[in-house]
Amino acid sequence: MDHFLQGRHWAKVQRDLGRSVHEESGEGWRYLAVEESNPAGKLLYVPYGPLADTLEAFDAALASLTRLARACGAVFVRLEPVSAGFTAAEADSVLRSRGLRPAPANLQPELSWIVDLDRDFKDVLADMKPVNRNLYRNIHKKGVKIRSSQDPAEISVLLRFLHLTAARNGFKPQSDEYLSQVARTLMPVGAATLFIAELDGAPIAAALAYDSADTRTYAHAALDDAHRKLSAGIPLLVTLMADAKERGLQHVDLWGVAPADQPDHKWAGFSAFKKSFGGREAAYPGTWDLPVNKLRYGAYQLARKAAQSGKTLVKAVRAKLGR
Repeated sequence: MDHFLQGRHWAKVQRDLGRSVHEESGEGWRYLAVEESNPAGKLLYVPYGPLADTLEAFDAALASLTRLARACGAVFVRLEPVSAGFTAAEADSVLRSRGLRPAPANLQPELSWIVDLDRDFKDVLADMKPVNRNLYRNIHKKGVKIRSSQDPAEISVLLRFLHLTAARNGFKPQSDEYLSQVARTLMPVGAATLFIAELDGAPIAAALAYDSADTRTYAHAALDDAHRKLSAGIPLLVTLMADAKERGLQHVDLWGVAPADQPDHKWAGFSAFKKSFGGREAAYPGTWDLPVNKLRYGAYQLARKAAQSGKTLVKAVRAKLGR
């Protein structure tokens, strides 16, 4: 699978947001790295990369990233090797043997849910729960129509629903400015598509998808709670998949899901929703750090652990005092 976070269109998104981006490649490997900063100083972030065909190619990519980090003054490289010549099960030993360390937290999901489209679409539908198939085939009988758009101005439809969902569920969505810039960069070149469900001509749900060479990623979705009983989000997602199939894409990535053995995970609800469309789990190695300036990286790690210990102590004291 070719991930959009390592593609040239995403590189342009980052540059349009004012960030410094590096794109390098060699025999069997390539990466997109974004300059960022944290308390340690400058770092290079490689989202879902580097991409490498073999372990030898992965080593060449690491060498290139190390040289780049030194050249631009980065303290470390933060990377997520989803396709690097080894499996997720082998990742811990492979990465530690090369001097990498687990990052404090995963930036991108460690588990994703993939629906494969390299077959007749009726077989894709057959893998879904019956209610999903029926809603897709019959939602028009309830007056709901679904259309797609590549007009960046229509991102406002999704933004409005995201604000409503955030207020209802108490989470903080990505900023309007960020998603609006993503839309302005990606939608005109066909690298992002907005799907809108409408009831009597008025939007009631929307979903934004990003495309790479072979995969469509279901990135953002929200709906108007006033019409929740219509379950428009289900036929909206199936339409997104059918459109991807028509465009010749081979996979739909439904993005992060919770581990199956953690029913109380905060993602459990929408993980069950995603799995109702059929598909398979994809496990990734997670987020890792490659220290380049080892002295400064070590100091950063010590400071971070001290801060965490302080927070834990404060929580324990408050709990004991009943606060």
